[in-house]
Amino acid sequence: MSTAFLRFYAELNDFLPADIRQIELTHVFEHQLSVKEMIGSLGVPHSEVDLILVEGQPVDFSYLVRDGDRISVYPVFEALNIAPLVRLRPQPLREVRFVLDNHLGKLATYLRLLGFDALYRNDYDDEILVQISVAERRILLTRDRGLLRRKEITHGYCVVATDPEQQLIEVVERFDLSDEATPFKR
Repeated sequence: MSTAFLRFYAELNDFLPADIRQIELTHVFEHQLSVKEMIGSLGVPHSEVDLILVEGQPVDFSYLVRDGDRISVYPVFEALNIAPLVRLRPQPLREVRFVLDNHLGKLATYLRLLGFDALYRNDYDDEILVQISVAERRILLTRDRGLLRRKEITHGYCVVATDPEQQLIEVVERFDLSDEATPFKR
């Protein structure tokens, strides 16, 4: 048996059970795992992770966890430029465009009113959402954490709020969109 010690930062704790948030977790494992598999097994979607440090050194998702590793897992950074470190996204999106799952119709409307490209249809199933996100390089917005765990998804966000107006505030803050809004231009 091997043991790794993990610490999740900021909003990544929202994906963890309440009793293990904001603490260093001791994770016991039998078989060799990639850090991506270990993070996913704890319920944190890889699409929400932007930086992983093992013993203070940046690694990518393929890193194989070793006995005794201390792993720090960070969410996507918006206000801090970590470009010199290893980023886990294949490349940043140059244009912010969204595809939203069928539970976020009002949020789609609000994003459109602010001038953002927000693709939404209430009949899109998970497969279609994944295909659109990948093919059109759109950020997938969803409340379905399992959908964000799909390996194909590289840019996604799990919307926490349930009220559409709070969802809008959350997305605008998360992606630092306040300066990019052009109301009624779409």
